[in-house]
Amino acid sequence: MTVNLTLIVLLAAFFAAGIYLLLERSLTRVLLGLILLGNGANILMLAMSGGSGRSPLYIPGTPAEDYADSLPQALILTAIVITFAVTAFMLGIIYRSWVLGREDDVQDDPEDRRVADQDSYDWEDDADVVAETSEFFDEDAPAERTGATAYDGAATREVRTARGDDDAAAGSRRQGDAL
Repeated sequence: MTVNLTLIVLLAAFFAAGIYLLLERSLTRVLLGLILLGNGANILMLAMSGGSGRSPLYIPGTPAEDYADSLPQALILTAIVITFAVTAFMLGIIYRSWVLGREDDVQDDPEDRRVADQDSYDWEDDADVVAETSEFFDEDAPAERTGATAYDGAATREVRTARGDDDAAAGSRRQGDAL
């Protein structure tokens, strides 16, 4: 059994073009990419199904090895139906997108773009933390011997001031102190 080189080249071209089109922003190109991937999968199953044989009709005296295997054909028919269903679904999505926005391109979500551009601020790591005191620390010892840091929370105050929630943070600290 030898595999036809033309089918392998066609298979590689369908998969390459399908993946390239899937990565585009246009919904029509995404649809064409899905169709090419489906056809590439069908050609892959056809190429790997083995050589051709006799039709699976009963002919007396013919050994079982001479008949064609009908399983790859059934898988290809199933894949065709699935590709058709995905194509119909994508056509519905494309039509609805065109009716609502008169655009075929997929745009970035403004909320996602805002979150991506926002500075990272962790409320636990960047919040003002009251310095812990203990009877075992020497108050007169230099900071490098005690392991203390000289962090005063200036960066946190700058972020709160920029966001405008400095009063809200102070109010929540006062409520926490009252508890």
